[in-house]
Amino acid sequence: MEARIKMLEVHEAEGKLLELYDRFNGKMANILKVQSLNPKSLEAHLSYYKVIMFGKSPLSRRMREMIATVVSTTNECFY
Repeated sequence: MEARIKMLEVHEAEGKLLELYDRFNGKMANILKVQSLNPKSLEAHLSYYKVIMFGKSPLSRRMREMIATVVSTTNECFY
């Protein structure tokens, strides 16, 4: 399914957005790209994700991924 929100592609990006795309070698998932019109929001989302999935926690990384998968499946979310 294609996003209905306007997204900027790598060839359209500049400044902070281009820097963020470069971190992903231009292969960023649409769930993140929908924030391309607001690079500050995208950067905050990436930082938040990093803390949730890789930060110190009583849950293992595997458990966190499992929870994310179950929630996505329950919500019928392809991502």
